[in-house]
Amino acid sequence: MAHSLESAAANALRLVLERIEVAVHQAGRSSSQVRLVAVSKTKSVSVIKEVYDAGHRHFGENYVQELIDKAPQLSNDIQWHFIGHLQSNKAKNLVANVPNLYMVESVDSTKIANSLDRAVSGLERKSLKVLVQVNTSGEKSKSGVEPSECIELARCWRIAGRKFAQHLVFEKRAVNCQWACLMTSS
Repeated sequence: MAHSLESAAANALRLVLERIEVAVHQAGRSSSQVRLVAVSKTKSVSVIKEVYDAGHRHFGENYVQELIDKAPQLSNDIQWHFIGHLQSNKAKNLVANVPNLYMVESVDSTKIANSLDRAVSGLERKSLKVLVQVNTSGEKSKSGVEPSECIELARCWRIAGRKFAQHLVFEKRAVNCQWACLMTSS
């Protein structure tokens, strides 16, 4: 697509990808080691489709209902990331209604971890990737588990196909979710 005919959303994506390429080159890394998640919060389905048509596949939403409403209107090869604070009572609804949910990036309690695990276990799908959110600032207004508790929370998931050592606090080991990384909220 010629740049003059490119939508504003597709142009913005192209510019961000160019900046990422410069940054990874300066850091001596490969752009394949970086994943851009386009946050589609408050964006219309048509704008998301423009970015999708420009070749992007990873999108993030931070409201459960918005994601549930948008996902069926778009291609099923989009890899959705839930990036907002997830309430445990909404985990089942999210997992059940977004079959191409790729990752939940905001797990900050054993209650949410167990809710996600139960929700995924009832469905025939790949394991769900999760990020443990750590509150490194200590601010009460920020979400995330305390740094001293993050390893214990992370121990319930498989990492790259292996399981962590037994976690004694969890109801059961979350075998239907795969811990991907720690995420900080500072």
